[in-house]
Amino acid sequence: MTRKIGWGIAAICSAVLATMPAGAETAGRPNIILIMSDDMGFSDVGCYGGEIATPNLDALAAQGLRFTQFYNTSRCCPTRASLLTGLYSHQAGVGHMMNDRGFDGYRGDLNDRCVTIAEALRPAGYVNYAVGKWHVTKKTRPQTEADKHNWPLQRGFDRFYGTIHGAGSFYDPNSLTRDNRLISPYADPEYQPDTFYYTDAINDHAVRFIAEHEEQYGDRPFFMYVAHTAPHWPMHALPHDIAKYRGKYDGGYEPIRRARFERAQELGLIDPAWQLSPQAETWQAVDNVAWETRCMEVYAAMIDNMDQGIGRIVQELRRRGQMDNTLVFFLHDNGGCAEGMGRGASRGPAERPAEPPLPPMPDEALQYDMIPKQTRDGYPMRQGRGVMPGPADTYIGYGRGWANVSNTPFREYKHWVHEGGIASPLIVHWPRGIAAEQHGGLVHEPAHLIDLMPTCLDVAQAVYPEHVDGRAIQPAEGISLRPLFRGGPIERSEPLFWEHQSNRAVRHGKWKLVAKENRPWELYDMQTDRTETNDLAAEHPDLVRKLEAKWDAWAERANVLPLGAWRGR
Repeated sequence: MTRKIGWGIAAICSAVLATMPAGAETAGRPNIILIMSDDMGFSDVGCYGGEIATPNLDALAAQGLRFTQFYNTSRCCPTRASLLTGLYSHQAGVGHMMNDRGFDGYRGDLNDRCVTIAEALRPAGYVNYAVGKWHVTKKTRPQTEADKHNWPLQRGFDRFYGTIHGAGSFYDPNSLTRDNRLISPYADPEYQPDTFYYTDAINDHAVRFIAEHEEQYGDRPFFMYVAHTAPHWPMHALPHDIAKYRGKYDGGYEPIRRARFERAQELGLIDPAWQLSPQAETWQAVDNVAWETRCMEVYAAMIDNMDQGIGRIVQELRRRGQMDNTLVFFLHDNGGCAEGMGRGASRGPAERPAEPPLPPMPDEALQYDMIPKQTRDGYPMRQGRGVMPGPADTYIGYGRGWANVSNTPFREYKHWVHEGGIASPLIVHWPRGIAAEQHGGLVHEPAHLIDLMPTCLDVAQAVYPEHVDGRAIQPAEGISLRPLFRGGPIERSEPLFWEHQSNRAVRHGKWKLVAKENRPWELYDMQTDRTETNDLAAEHPDLVRKLEAKWDAWAERANVLPLGAWRGR
Protein backbone atom coordinates (compact mmCIF):
# COMPACT_ATOMS: atom_id res chain seq x y z
CA MET A 1 0.00 0.00 0.00
CA THR A 2 1.41 3.39 -0.98
CA ARG A 3 1.62 5.94 1.81
CA LYS A 4 1.36 9.63 0.95
CA ILE A 5 2.66 11.17 4.14
CA GLY A 6 3.49 14.79 4.80
CA TRP A 7 5.25 14.67 8.15
CA GLY A 8 6.57 18.13 8.88
CA ILE A 9 8.81 18.80 11.88
CA ALA A 10 6.90 19.56 15.08
CA ALA A 11 7.86 22.79 16.83
CA ILE A 12 8.45 21.26 20.23
CA CYS A 13 12.23 21.09 20.47
CA SER A 14 12.66 24.04 22.82
CA ALA A 15 9.89 22.88 25.14
CA VAL A 16 11.41 19.42 25.53
CA LEU A 17 14.96 20.69 25.92
CA ALA A 18 13.75 22.96 28.71
CA THR A 19 12.82 19.88 30.75
CA MET A 20 16.31 18.41 30.60
CA PRO A 21 18.43 19.13 33.65
CA ALA A 22 21.50 21.26 32.99
CA GLY A 23 24.54 19.09 32.41
CA ALA A 24 22.56 15.83 32.34
CA GLU A 25 24.74 13.03 30.99
CA THR A 26 22.87 10.75 28.62
CA ALA A 27 25.61 9.26 26.43
CA GLY A 28 25.47 5.47 26.32
CA ARG A 29 22.05 5.16 27.91
CA PRO A 30 19.77 2.98 25.78
CA ASN A 31 16.68 4.00 23.94
CA ILE A 32 13.67 2.05 25.26
CA ILE A 33 10.71 0.93 23.14
CA LEU A 34 7.82 -0.81 24.86
CA ILE A 35 5.40 -2.43 22.39
CA MET A 36 2.09 -3.91 23.55
CA SER A 37 -0.66 -5.71 21.65
CA ASP A 38 -4.33 -5.77 22.68
CA ASP A 39 -6.46 -8.86 23.45
CA MET A 40 -3.98 -11.42 22.18
CA GLY A 41 -3.36 -14.95 23.44
CA PHE A 42 -0.20 -16.58 24.78
CA SER A 43 0.40 -18.79 21.73
CA ASP A 44 -0.52 -16.44 18.85
CA VAL A 45 3.03 -15.23 18.10
CA GLY A 46 5.11 -17.61 16.01
CA CYS A 47 7.97 -17.86 18.52
CA TYR A 48 5.42 -18.85 21.20
CA GLY A 49 4.01 -21.69 19.15
CA GLY A 50 1.57 -20.02 16.76
CA GLU A 51 1.08 -20.45 13.02
CA ILE A 52 0.48 -16.72 12.38
CA ALA A 53 3.33 -15.11 10.44
CA THR A 54 5.26 -12.89 12.86
CA PRO A 55 8.80 -12.96 11.39
CA ASN A 56 9.84 -9.64 12.89
CA LEU A 57 8.85 -10.55 16.44
CA ASP A 58 10.37 -13.98 15.94
CA ALA A 59 13.66 -12.36 14.89
CA LEU A 60 13.69 -10.14 17.98
CA ALA A 61 13.16 -13.24 20.12
CA ALA A 62 15.90 -15.19 18.30
CA GLN A 63 18.38 -12.43 19.11
CA GLY A 64 16.99 -11.70 22.54
CA LEU A 65 15.05 -13.40 25.31
CA ARG A 66 11.60 -14.91 25.74
CA PHE A 67 9.97 -14.98 29.15
CA THR A 68 7.73 -18.00 29.72
CA GLN A 69 6.01 -16.75 32.89
CA PHE A 70 5.30 -13.07 32.37
CA TYR A 71 2.01 -11.69 33.70
CA ASN A 72 -0.44 -8.87 32.98
CA THR A 73 -3.60 -7.90 34.88
CA SER A 74 -6.19 -9.62 32.57
CA ARG A 75 -7.79 -6.42 31.24
CA CYS A 76 -6.94 -3.49 28.97
CA CYS A 77 -6.94 -0.39 31.17
CA PRO A 78 -5.68 -1.94 34.45
CA THR A 79 -2.74 -3.38 32.51
CA ARG A 80 -1.92 0.03 31.03
CA ALA A 81 -2.12 1.69 34.43
CA SER A 82 0.17 -0.92 35.98
CA LEU A 83 2.65 -0.90 33.11
CA LEU A 84 2.92 2.89 33.03
CA THR A 85 3.30 3.38 36.79
CA GLY A 86 5.08 0.32 38.20
CA LEU A 87 2.20 -0.10 40.65
CA TYR A 88 -0.70 -2.48 40.93
CA SER A 89 -3.51 -0.90 38.95
CA HIS A 90 -5.65 -0.19 42.03
CA GLN A 91 -2.83 1.86 43.54
CA ALA A 92 -2.82 3.97 40.37
CA GLY A 93 -6.63 4.42 40.52
CA VAL A 94 -7.62 2.07 37.69
CA GLY A 95 -8.70 -1.18 39.36
CA HIS A 96 -11.64 -1.75 37.04
CA MET A 97 -12.50 0.29 33.93
CA MET A 98 -12.89 3.95 32.95
CA ASN A 99 -15.66 4.89 35.35
CA ASP A 100 -15.56 6.19 38.91
CA ARG A 101 -16.92 3.60 41.35
CA GLY A 102 -16.50 5.84 44.38
CA PHE A 103 -13.36 4.19 45.79
CA ASP A 104 -9.74 5.30 45.44
CA GLY A 105 -8.68 2.09 43.71
CA TYR A 106 -11.49 2.35 41.16
CA ARG A 107 -11.62 6.01 40.02
CA GLY A 108 -11.07 5.25 36.34
CA ASP A 109 -8.27 7.84 36.15
CA LEU A 110 -4.59 7.80 37.01
CA ASN A 111 -4.20 9.49 40.37
CA ASP A 112 -1.60 12.05 41.44
CA ARG A 113 0.17 9.63 43.80
CA CYS A 114 1.83 7.80 40.92
CA VAL A 115 4.28 8.72 38.18
CA THR A 116 4.48 7.29 34.68
CA ILE A 117 7.65 5.82 33.21
CA ALA A 118 7.88 8.94 31.06
CA GLU A 119 7.62 11.24 34.08
CA ALA A 120 10.37 9.29 35.84
CA LEU A 121 12.66 9.19 32.79
CA ARG A 122 12.34 12.89 31.87
CA PRO A 123 14.68 14.14 34.64
CA ALA A 124 17.30 11.68 33.34
CA GLY A 125 17.29 13.46 29.97
CA TYR A 126 14.96 11.17 28.02
CA VAL A 127 12.58 12.41 25.34
CA ASN A 128 9.30 10.50 25.58
CA TYR A 129 6.91 9.42 22.82
CA ALA A 130 3.61 7.54 22.91
CA VAL A 131 1.66 6.11 19.99
CA GLY A 132 -1.56 4.11 20.02
CA LYS A 133 -4.09 3.34 22.74
CA TRP A 134 -3.96 5.40 25.97
CA HIS A 135 -7.04 4.21 27.96
CA VAL A 136 -6.10 5.35 31.46
CA THR A 137 -8.52 8.27 31.83
CA LYS A 138 -12.27 8.66 31.68
CA LYS A 139 -11.88 12.16 30.19
CA THR A 140 -12.15 11.21 26.52
CA ARG A 141 -14.48 14.14 25.75
CA PRO A 142 -12.70 17.09 27.34
CA GLN A 143 -14.75 20.20 27.92
CA THR A 144 -11.77 22.20 29.17
CA GLU A 145 -7.99 21.89 29.03
CA ALA A 146 -8.10 20.83 32.66
CA ASP A 147 -9.98 17.70 31.60
CA LYS A 148 -6.79 16.59 29.82
CA HIS A 149 -4.89 16.25 33.10
CA ASN A 150 -4.30 12.54 32.45
CA TRP A 151 -3.65 12.74 28.73
CA PRO A 152 -0.18 11.67 27.55
CA LEU A 153 1.39 15.12 27.30
CA GLN A 154 0.20 15.89 30.81
CA ARG A 155 1.80 12.65 32.09
CA GLY A 156 5.35 13.08 30.87
CA PHE A 157 5.21 12.41 27.14
CA ASP A 158 6.56 14.94 24.66
CA ARG A 159 4.71 13.69 21.59
CA PHE A 160 1.58 11.57 21.17
CA TYR A 161 -0.40 10.14 18.29
CA GLY A 162 -3.19 7.74 19.11
CA THR A 163 -6.57 7.26 20.74
CA ILE A 164 -7.58 8.27 24.25
CA HIS A 165 -10.52 5.83 24.21
CA GLY A 166 -10.21 2.06 24.61
CA ALA A 167 -11.61 0.63 21.36
CA GLY A 168 -13.12 1.53 18.01
CA SER A 169 -12.96 1.14 14.26
CA PHE A 170 -9.56 0.54 12.70
CA TYR A 171 -10.66 2.59 9.69
CA ASP A 172 -12.13 5.51 11.65
CA PRO A 173 -10.93 5.37 15.28
CA ASN A 174 -12.72 7.51 17.84
CA SER A 175 -10.87 10.02 20.06
CA LEU A 176 -7.91 10.11 17.64
CA THR A 177 -5.46 12.67 18.96
CA ARG A 178 -2.26 14.31 17.78
CA ASP A 179 -0.30 15.60 20.76
CA ASN A 180 -3.06 17.39 22.73
CA ARG A 181 -5.64 17.95 19.98
CA LEU A 182 -8.46 15.71 18.78
CA ILE A 183 -8.25 15.13 15.03
CA SER A 184 -10.07 13.31 12.25
CA PRO A 185 -8.17 10.58 10.38
CA TYR A 186 -9.69 11.95 7.19
CA ALA A 187 -8.79 15.62 7.75
CA ASP A 188 -5.22 15.32 8.99
CA PRO A 189 -2.72 17.27 6.86
CA GLU A 190 0.21 15.46 8.51
CA TYR A 191 -0.83 11.90 7.63
CA GLN A 192 -2.72 11.05 4.44
CA PRO A 193 -2.26 7.41 3.42
CA ASP A 194 -4.21 5.97 0.50
CA THR A 195 -6.13 3.82 3.01
CA PHE A 196 -6.26 4.78 6.67
CA TYR A 197 -5.78 1.70 8.86
CA TYR A 198 -5.06 2.35 12.52
CA THR A 199 -2.40 -0.33 13.01
CA ASP A 200 -0.44 1.12 10.10
CA ALA A 201 -0.93 4.64 11.46
CA ILE A 202 0.46 3.63 14.87
CA ASN A 203 3.55 2.02 13.39
CA ASP A 204 4.07 4.78 10.82
CA HIS A 205 4.08 7.39 13.58
CA ALA A 206 6.51 5.35 15.66
CA VAL A 207 8.85 5.35 12.65
CA ARG A 208 8.26 9.08 12.20
CA PHE A 209 9.12 9.90 15.81
CA ILE A 210 12.34 7.86 15.61
CA ALA A 211 13.37 9.70 12.44
CA GLU A 212 12.54 13.12 13.81
CA HIS A 213 14.16 12.40 17.16
CA GLU A 214 17.65 12.09 15.70
CA GLU A 215 17.15 15.23 13.62
CA GLN A 216 16.01 17.27 16.63
CA TYR A 217 17.85 15.80 19.60
CA GLY A 218 20.95 14.08 18.25
CA ASP A 219 22.15 11.32 20.56
CA ARG A 220 19.76 12.01 23.44
CA PRO A 221 18.00 8.76 24.40
CA PHE A 222 14.27 8.30 23.98
CA PHE A 223 11.51 6.22 25.50
CA MET A 224 8.67 5.15 23.20
CA TYR A 225 5.43 3.46 24.24
CA VAL A 226 3.78 1.73 21.26
CA ALA A 227 0.32 0.58 22.37
CA HIS A 228 -1.48 -1.28 19.60
CA THR A 229 -5.21 -1.88 19.47
CA ALA A 230 -4.68 -4.95 17.29
CA PRO A 231 -6.12 -7.55 17.47
CA HIS A 232 -8.88 -6.23 19.78
CA TRP A 233 -12.37 -6.33 18.27
CA PRO A 234 -13.74 -5.25 15.85
CA MET A 235 -12.13 -7.74 13.48
CA HIS A 236 -10.93 -5.26 10.86
CA ALA A 237 -8.14 -6.13 8.44
CA LEU A 238 -6.92 -5.14 5.01
CA PRO A 239 -7.92 -7.49 2.16
CA HIS A 240 -4.37 -8.39 1.12
CA ASP A 241 -3.54 -9.42 4.70
CA ILE A 242 -6.70 -11.52 5.02
CA ALA A 243 -5.91 -13.29 1.74
CA LYS A 244 -2.75 -14.80 3.26
CA TYR A 245 -4.85 -16.84 5.70
CA ARG A 246 -7.63 -18.03 3.41
CA GLY A 247 -8.18 -21.72 4.13
CA LYS A 248 -5.69 -21.78 7.01
CA TYR A 249 -8.37 -22.46 9.63
CA ASP A 250 -10.80 -24.62 7.68
CA GLY A 251 -10.06 -27.57 9.96
CA GLY A 252 -11.40 -25.76 13.01
CA TYR A 253 -10.21 -25.22 16.56
CA GLU A 254 -8.76 -28.55 17.60
CA PRO A 255 -6.02 -29.10 14.96
CA ILE A 256 -4.65 -25.59 15.41
CA ARG A 257 -4.78 -25.87 19.19
CA ARG A 258 -3.07 -29.25 19.20
CA ALA A 259 -0.34 -28.03 16.82
CA ARG A 260 0.33 -25.00 19.00
CA PHE A 261 0.52 -27.18 22.12
CA GLU A 262 3.07 -29.46 20.51
CA ARG A 263 5.09 -26.60 19.06
CA ALA A 264 5.25 -24.81 22.44
CA GLN A 265 6.59 -28.02 23.97
CA GLU A 266 9.25 -28.28 21.25
CA LEU A 267 10.28 -24.68 21.89
CA GLY A 268 10.65 -25.36 25.61
CA LEU A 269 7.93 -22.87 26.54
CA ILE A 270 5.79 -25.41 28.37
CA ASP A 271 6.51 -28.66 30.16
CA PRO A 272 5.45 -31.77 28.21
CA ALA A 273 4.10 -33.16 31.48
CA TRP A 274 1.40 -30.47 31.63
CA GLN A 275 -2.02 -31.38 30.33
CA LEU A 276 -3.69 -29.33 27.64
CA SER A 277 -6.62 -27.50 29.23
CA PRO A 278 -10.11 -28.58 28.11
CA GLN A 279 -11.41 -27.64 24.66
CA ALA A 280 -13.95 -24.81 25.06
CA GLU A 281 -16.11 -25.55 22.00
CA THR A 282 -16.28 -28.23 19.32
CA TRP A 283 -16.04 -27.55 15.61
CA GLN A 284 -18.91 -29.97 15.02
CA ALA A 285 -21.23 -27.62 16.91
CA VAL A 286 -20.43 -24.62 14.68
CA ASP A 287 -23.49 -23.77 12.59
CA ASN A 288 -21.75 -21.42 10.14
CA VAL A 289 -18.31 -22.78 9.36
CA ALA A 290 -17.46 -20.21 6.66
CA TRP A 291 -18.21 -17.34 9.02
CA GLU A 292 -16.38 -18.86 11.99
CA THR A 293 -13.34 -19.56 9.81
CA ARG A 294 -13.35 -16.03 8.45
CA CYS A 295 -13.27 -14.61 12.00
CA MET A 296 -9.94 -16.30 12.68
CA GLU A 297 -8.57 -15.42 9.25
CA VAL A 298 -9.18 -11.73 9.98
CA TYR A 299 -7.76 -12.02 13.50
CA ALA A 300 -4.57 -13.57 12.11
CA ALA A 301 -4.36 -10.86 9.44
CA MET A 302 -4.53 -8.17 12.14
CA ILE A 303 -1.56 -9.69 13.96
CA ASP A 304 0.35 -10.18 10.71
CA ASN A 305 -0.13 -6.50 9.84
CA MET A 306 1.03 -5.41 13.29
CA ASP A 307 4.19 -7.50 12.90
CA GLN A 308 4.87 -5.91 9.51
CA GLY A 309 4.75 -2.49 11.17
CA ILE A 310 7.04 -3.61 13.97
CA GLY A 311 9.43 -4.62 11.20
CA ARG A 312 9.35 -1.05 9.88
CA ILE A 313 10.23 0.24 13.35
CA VAL A 314 13.18 -2.15 13.53
CA GLN A 315 14.28 -1.17 10.03
CA GLU A 316 14.30 2.52 10.97
CA LEU A 317 16.36 1.81 14.08
CA ARG A 318 18.87 -0.13 11.99
CA ARG A 319 18.98 2.55 9.31
CA ARG A 320 19.93 5.11 11.94
CA GLY A 321 22.41 2.88 13.74
CA GLN A 322 20.24 2.75 16.87
CA MET A 323 19.39 -0.93 17.07
CA ASP A 324 22.30 -2.18 19.16
CA ASN A 325 21.55 0.17 22.03
CA THR A 326 17.76 0.12 21.96
CA LEU A 327 15.97 -2.02 24.54
CA VAL A 328 12.78 -3.39 22.97
CA PHE A 329 9.99 -5.09 24.91
CA PHE A 330 6.95 -6.81 23.40
CA LEU A 331 4.00 -8.10 25.44
CA HIS A 332 0.18 -8.43 25.51
CA ASP A 333 -2.25 -6.51 27.72
CA ASN A 334 -4.37 -9.60 28.52
CA GLY A 335 -5.27 -13.01 27.16
CA GLY A 336 -7.51 -13.84 24.23
CA CYS A 337 -10.98 -12.30 24.39
CA ALA A 338 -14.01 -14.60 24.63
CA GLU A 339 -16.52 -11.74 24.54
CA GLY A 340 -19.43 -12.18 22.14
CA MET A 341 -19.08 -8.79 20.48
CA GLY A 342 -21.31 -8.71 17.39
CA ARG A 343 -21.81 -12.48 17.39
CA GLY A 344 -25.50 -12.60 18.33
CA ALA A 345 -28.60 -11.69 16.37
CA SER A 346 -27.96 -9.85 13.15
CA ARG A 347 -27.92 -6.06 13.27
CA GLY A 348 -28.02 -4.58 9.79
CA PRO A 349 -28.06 -6.50 6.51
CA ALA A 350 -25.78 -9.50 6.09
CA GLU A 351 -24.64 -8.12 2.74
CA ARG A 352 -23.38 -4.59 2.27
CA PRO A 353 -25.92 -2.44 0.40
CA ALA A 354 -24.94 -1.26 -3.07
CA GLU A 355 -25.35 2.39 -2.02
CA PRO A 356 -25.21 4.10 1.37
CA PRO A 357 -28.82 4.79 2.38
CA LEU A 358 -28.06 7.73 4.70
CA PRO A 359 -25.86 10.82 4.53
CA PRO A 360 -22.60 10.69 6.51
CA MET A 361 -22.82 11.33 10.23
CA PRO A 362 -21.07 14.41 11.63
CA ASP A 363 -17.54 13.91 12.89
CA GLU A 364 -18.55 14.56 16.52
CA ALA A 365 -21.02 11.65 16.50
CA LEU A 366 -18.54 9.28 14.93
CA GLN A 367 -15.71 10.30 17.19
CA TYR A 368 -17.17 9.00 20.43
CA ASP A 369 -19.43 6.14 19.40
CA MET A 370 -17.52 2.93 20.09
CA ILE A 371 -19.93 1.04 17.81
CA PRO A 372 -21.06 3.66 15.30
CA LYS A 373 -24.38 3.19 13.58
CA GLN A 374 -22.74 3.64 10.20
CA THR A 375 -19.41 4.24 8.54
CA ARG A 376 -18.14 7.68 7.69
CA ASP A 377 -19.30 7.21 4.09
CA GLY A 378 -22.80 6.27 5.24
CA TYR A 379 -22.98 2.48 5.09
CA PRO A 380 -24.85 0.91 8.04
CA MET A 381 -22.78 -0.96 10.59
CA ARG A 382 -23.38 -4.72 10.33
CA GLN A 383 -23.19 -7.23 13.18
CA GLY A 384 -24.39 -10.76 13.77
CA ARG A 385 -23.79 -14.32 12.70
CA GLY A 386 -23.02 -14.57 9.02
CA VAL A 387 -21.69 -11.03 8.63
CA MET A 388 -18.18 -11.59 7.29
CA PRO A 389 -15.73 -9.46 9.31
CA GLY A 390 -12.91 -7.40 7.90
CA PRO A 391 -14.47 -4.35 6.18
CA ALA A 392 -15.16 -1.00 7.87
CA ASP A 393 -18.92 -1.59 8.02
CA THR A 394 -18.60 -4.70 10.24
CA TYR A 395 -18.10 -4.86 14.02
CA ILE A 396 -17.50 -8.39 15.27
CA GLY A 397 -15.26 -10.32 17.71
CA TYR A 398 -13.71 -13.70 16.98
CA GLY A 399 -15.44 -15.52 19.85
CA ARG A 400 -14.78 -17.99 22.63
CA GLY A 401 -13.68 -20.93 20.50
CA TRP A 402 -10.84 -19.05 18.84
CA ALA A 403 -9.91 -17.28 22.10
CA ASN A 404 -9.43 -20.76 23.58
CA VAL A 405 -7.04 -21.47 20.70
CA SER A 406 -5.18 -18.19 21.26
CA ASN A 407 -4.66 -19.01 24.93
CA THR A 408 -3.25 -22.50 24.31
CA PRO A 409 -2.44 -24.30 26.57
CA PHE A 410 -4.15 -22.35 29.36
CA ARG A 411 -7.62 -22.05 30.93
CA GLU A 412 -9.96 -19.07 30.75
CA TYR A 413 -9.68 -15.70 29.02
CA LYS A 414 -9.46 -11.93 29.35
CA HIS A 415 -11.32 -10.78 32.55
CA TRP A 416 -10.25 -13.82 34.60
CA VAL A 417 -7.00 -14.31 36.48
CA HIS A 418 -6.45 -17.95 35.63
CA GLU A 419 -3.45 -18.33 33.33
CA GLY A 420 -5.44 -17.82 30.12
CA GLY A 421 -6.34 -14.31 31.28
CA ILE A 422 -2.98 -13.14 32.63
CA ALA A 423 -0.20 -15.09 30.87
CA SER A 424 1.63 -12.99 28.28
CA PRO A 425 4.66 -13.44 26.09
CA LEU A 426 7.48 -11.07 26.91
CA ILE A 427 10.13 -10.66 24.23
CA VAL A 428 13.18 -8.60 25.25
CA HIS A 429 15.77 -7.49 22.68
CA TRP A 430 18.85 -5.39 23.51
CA PRO A 431 22.08 -6.41 21.74
CA ARG A 432 24.27 -4.21 23.92
CA GLY A 433 22.62 -5.23 27.16
CA ILE A 434 21.78 -8.92 26.75
CA ALA A 435 24.73 -11.30 26.91
CA ALA A 436 25.41 -12.93 23.53
CA GLU A 437 25.21 -16.40 25.05
CA GLN A 438 21.70 -15.56 26.21
CA HIS A 439 20.39 -14.76 22.72
CA GLY A 440 17.44 -16.95 21.79
CA GLY A 441 17.14 -18.13 25.37
CA LEU A 442 14.16 -18.65 27.65
CA VAL A 443 13.62 -17.04 31.04
CA HIS A 444 11.40 -19.14 33.30
CA GLU A 445 11.42 -16.71 36.25
CA PRO A 446 7.92 -15.32 36.98
CA ALA A 447 7.66 -11.58 36.25
CA HIS A 448 4.91 -8.97 36.09
CA LEU A 449 4.02 -5.61 34.60
CA ILE A 450 5.10 -3.95 37.85
CA ASP A 451 8.68 -4.95 36.98
CA LEU A 452 8.86 -2.92 33.77
CA MET A 453 9.15 0.50 35.46
CA PRO A 454 12.08 -0.59 37.69
CA THR A 455 13.76 -2.23 34.70
CA CYS A 456 13.45 0.89 32.54
CA LEU A 457 14.76 3.13 35.30
CA ASP A 458 17.61 0.75 36.02
CA VAL A 459 18.94 0.70 32.44
CA ALA A 460 18.35 4.46 32.09
CA GLN A 461 20.16 5.28 35.35
CA ALA A 462 17.04 7.17 36.41
CA VAL A 463 15.59 7.57 39.89
CA TYR A 464 12.07 6.71 40.98
CA PRO A 465 10.86 9.79 42.88
CA GLU A 466 9.58 9.83 46.44
CA HIS A 467 7.87 13.21 45.98
CA VAL A 468 6.68 15.29 43.02
CA ASP A 469 5.61 18.91 43.53
CA GLY A 470 5.23 18.23 47.24
CA ARG A 471 3.06 15.14 46.73
CA ALA A 472 4.16 11.81 48.17
CA ILE A 473 4.51 9.16 45.45
CA GLN A 474 3.70 5.55 46.27
CA PRO A 475 6.76 3.27 46.21
CA ALA A 476 7.16 1.15 43.10
CA GLU A 477 6.05 -2.45 43.61
CA GLY A 478 8.25 -4.38 41.20
CA ILE A 479 11.91 -5.24 40.76
CA SER A 480 14.35 -4.74 37.91
CA LEU A 481 14.60 -7.65 35.48
CA ARG A 482 17.98 -6.47 34.23
CA PRO A 483 20.02 -9.17 36.05
CA LEU A 484 18.15 -11.78 33.98
CA PHE A 485 19.55 -10.20 30.80
CA ARG A 486 22.99 -11.45 31.85
CA GLY A 487 21.85 -14.82 33.13
CA GLY A 488 21.83 -13.72 36.76
CA PRO A 489 19.17 -14.23 39.45
CA ILE A 490 16.55 -11.85 40.80
CA GLU A 491 15.13 -11.81 44.30
CA ARG A 492 11.49 -10.92 44.90
CA SER A 493 10.51 -10.24 48.50
CA GLU A 494 6.74 -10.27 47.92
CA PRO A 495 4.37 -12.58 46.03
CA LEU A 496 2.56 -11.38 42.90
CA PHE A 497 -1.11 -10.45 43.26
CA TRP A 498 -4.22 -9.95 41.12
CA GLU A 499 -7.79 -8.70 41.44
CA HIS A 500 -10.19 -7.84 38.66
CA GLN A 501 -13.97 -7.89 39.00
CA SER A 502 -13.47 -9.93 42.20
CA ASN A 503 -11.49 -12.56 40.32
CA ARG A 504 -8.39 -12.87 42.47
CA ALA A 505 -5.04 -14.65 42.68
CA VAL A 506 -1.67 -14.76 44.40
CA ARG A 507 1.50 -16.34 43.01
CA HIS A 508 4.14 -17.26 45.61
CA GLY A 509 7.04 -19.37 44.40
CA LYS A 510 5.66 -22.41 42.63
CA TRP A 511 2.19 -22.02 44.17
CA LYS A 512 -0.76 -20.12 42.77
CA LEU A 513 -3.99 -19.53 44.67
CA VAL A 514 -6.78 -18.38 42.35
CA ALA A 515 -10.56 -17.93 42.42
CA LYS A 516 -13.35 -16.56 40.30
CA GLU A 517 -15.82 -14.09 41.76
CA ASN A 518 -17.84 -15.62 44.61
CA ARG A 519 -16.13 -19.00 44.10
CA PRO A 520 -13.81 -20.87 46.49
CA TRP A 521 -10.06 -20.72 46.19
CA GLU A 522 -8.25 -23.17 43.91
CA LEU A 523 -4.60 -24.11 44.48
CA TYR A 524 -2.16 -25.14 41.75
CA ASP A 525 1.48 -26.19 41.60
CA MET A 526 2.81 -24.09 38.71
CA GLN A 527 5.85 -26.35 38.24
CA THR A 528 3.86 -29.50 37.60
CA ASP A 529 0.51 -28.09 36.46
CA ARG A 530 0.62 -24.57 35.08
CA THR A 531 -2.45 -25.33 32.93
CA GLU A 532 -4.45 -25.48 36.19
CA THR A 533 -6.09 -28.85 35.70
CA ASN A 534 -5.49 -30.39 39.16
CA ASP A 535 -6.83 -28.34 42.09
CA LEU A 536 -4.83 -29.13 45.26
CA ALA A 537 -6.74 -26.86 47.66
CA ALA A 538 -8.34 -29.74 49.57
CA GLU A 539 -4.94 -31.39 50.05
CA HIS A 540 -3.20 -28.28 51.42
CA PRO A 541 -5.70 -26.32 53.56
CA ASP A 542 -2.96 -24.69 55.67
CA LEU A 543 -1.23 -23.38 52.54
CA VAL A 544 -4.53 -22.04 51.23
CA ARG A 545 -5.09 -20.13 54.47
CA LYS A 546 -1.53 -18.78 54.42
CA LEU A 547 -1.75 -17.52 50.85
CA GLU A 548 -5.25 -16.14 51.41
CA ALA A 549 -3.91 -14.11 54.34
CA LYS A 550 -1.19 -12.69 52.10
CA TRP A 551 -3.79 -11.76 49.50
CA ASP A 552 -5.99 -10.10 52.16
CA ALA A 553 -3.06 -8.04 53.47
CA TRP A 554 -2.14 -6.94 49.94
CA ALA A 555 -5.75 -6.06 49.10
CA GLU A 556 -5.99 -3.81 52.14
CA ARG A 557 -2.82 -1.84 51.36
CA ALA A 558 -3.38 -1.75 47.55
CA ASN A 559 -6.88 -0.16 47.61
CA VAL A 560 -8.66 -3.35 46.54
CA LEU A 561 -12.34 -3.42 47.45
CA PRO A 562 -13.87 -6.16 49.58
CA LEU A 563 -15.02 -9.01 47.36
CA GLY A 564 -18.06 -8.15 45.30
CA ALA A 565 -18.18 -4.53 46.50
CA TRP A 566 -17.45 -3.14 43.04
CA ARG A 567 -20.79 -4.47 41.81
CA GLY A 568 -23.34 -1.76 41.06
CA ARG A 569 -20.79 1.06 41.39
